[in-house]
Amino acid sequence: MGKKGKKQKKACGAEKTAAKMEKKVSKRSRKEEEDLEALIAHFQTLDAKKTQIVETLCPPPSPRLNASLSAHPEKDELILFGGEYFNGKKTFLYNELYTYNIRKGTWTKIEIPNPPPRRCAHQAVVVPQGGGQLWVFGGEFASPDGEQFYHYKDLWVLHLATKSWEQVRSAGGPSGRSGHRMVAWKRQLILFGGFHESTRDYIYYNDVYTFNLDTFTWTKLSPSGMGPTPRSGCQISVTAQGSIIIYGGYSKQRVKKDVDKGTLHSDMFLLKSEDGREGKWAWTRMHPSGAKPTPRSGFSVAMAPNHQTLLFGGVCDEEEEETLEGDFLNDLYFYDAARNRWFAGQLKEPKTEKRKRRRGRKGELRGSDEQAGEEPSPQEPLEVVRKVTTEDGTVITIKQVLPAPGVAGRPPSKDEDNDGAEEAGASLVAPCPRSSAMLAVKHGLLYVYGGMFEAGDRQFTLSDLYCLDLQKMDGWKALVEMDPDTQEWLEETDTEEEGDEVEDGDDEEEEEDTGEGSSEEGTDKGPPPVEHDESYADYLPRTERYWVVRAHESLGPDAKEKNVLRTAHAMAKTFFNDSVLDATLRQKSD
Repeated sequence: MGKKGKKQKKACGAEKTAAKMEKKVSKRSRKEEEDLEALIAHFQTLDAKKTQIVETLCPPPSPRLNASLSAHPEKDELILFGGEYFNGKKTFLYNELYTYNIRKGTWTKIEIPNPPPRRCAHQAVVVPQGGGQLWVFGGEFASPDGEQFYHYKDLWVLHLATKSWEQVRSAGGPSGRSGHRMVAWKRQLILFGGFHESTRDYIYYNDVYTFNLDTFTWTKLSPSGMGPTPRSGCQISVTAQGSIIIYGGYSKQRVKKDVDKGTLHSDMFLLKSEDGREGKWAWTRMHPSGAKPTPRSGFSVAMAPNHQTLLFGGVCDEEEEETLEGDFLNDLYFYDAARNRWFAGQLKEPKTEKRKRRRGRKGELRGSDEQAGEEPSPQEPLEVVRKVTTEDGTVITIKQVLPAPGVAGRPPSKDEDNDGAEEAGASLVAPCPRSSAMLAVKHGLLYVYGGMFEAGDRQFTLSDLYCLDLQKMDGWKALVEMDPDTQEWLEETDTEEEGDEVEDGDDEEEEEDTGEGSSEEGTDKGPPPVEHDESYADYLPRTERYWVVRAHESLGPDAKEKNVLRTAHAMAKTFFNDSVLDATLRQKSD
């Protein structure tokens, strides 16, 4: 009994410590939240001037991440709300509402009176009742310099039939947070986890709340069993049997003063309502089999057909003393709860390759043991890895997993020459590796919008839109492509503190500009085009000087030559691949 009593005391002590920590966080962050509340109130005053519903056909929304993308329950539309954008100096938050018409391929901006305040990293869930409703909870607002954060604990509903926002006020709900996860379960919303961060402190959650859509009341659950540790950005989904799956996520904890350690979670838990016991839930640790995703954060989740959960992309950061290597991903995984098994999403081979196999090839026996030992499976994905090193030595690895265009390790036969370019071009059509993208599934089609990736200290925020038929798995389609040249990035300057040094630097830059005037004039004319049937091995030496100048402009005058050269080659390779793809598509359309 003595040992049991000690365990109970330790458990109580842990609960008290957590309660004290949350109280401490709340007290310290109150002042900065008051400052941000004033800024939020200013934006709400501007929104209050909108008194009518205005719908406007518009270009695709500006680049953003951590927004929400939802499928309309009745119409062939996708609903985009909120999000954030950082241009190197300033953080922008949005409360804009857009719809994407799937059949027409058009965007519409909808301005509705009294919308929720600007936010990102919230959760949005669509339910069919009342002509369709979009429920939004929590999220965060950041100061323009990105140093202070305000975490919402408000609940809103967008009535899709009447196009009207309504704030639902109900006591007993979750505390302010972002990075939480929320799903619809029967006639309730279920919310798990998240985090709250202030300038000095942070706290991660593993609590569970339900919101009743009939009574408009919150209930905090106390499931039995050992559940997930506190985390944010995890996967949450509902199984066909009505249970809740929690997978992965991210958290960090302070190991010593001013030193934090991040954890990429890869464990899975099942939250199940106990039969015949209303309000009683239990946690169970799951051990799925199959091809599991590698540990990562910033991945995106959607529900695929047949109650399978779909996981896309993300990033795995490996921290060392001198470098931060960000491994951005664009791979696809499916979790089948009925079989408790993960599957890697693999695209089918191009039809041209299948047609050539049916013709047959001399000396090749498909499926023989000898061939299996010599050549990879045609379904094996192709992994393309690009590394970019910035002037400060930071190494950024961008990994892209693409379907193999055919069987490797052999030269193409004569009847393959005409179709080889088409296959190579088809394999390049895919969302680039990214994290914090928005996903939605409608009519068996997966839509991927926006997100971000990093190169050195620079963040590239995306506004592209891709779709994939989850039944056919026959390749991605680019609905809206992102033009990298439209990216805005403003470097931080120390003009006020180091005015003289900056002036000297400006003089040096002017001298350098004068010395390379002829080359820079060439950059204004655009990249040197790829000649017909030109290989990359021939293209790079011919155009290397141009790309070195472009890399100098991108990295700055103080960049090391070795890093400039690596960046130049990466830029040249990207342009070459895009040009080959464009030429292939034009040839196909002709």
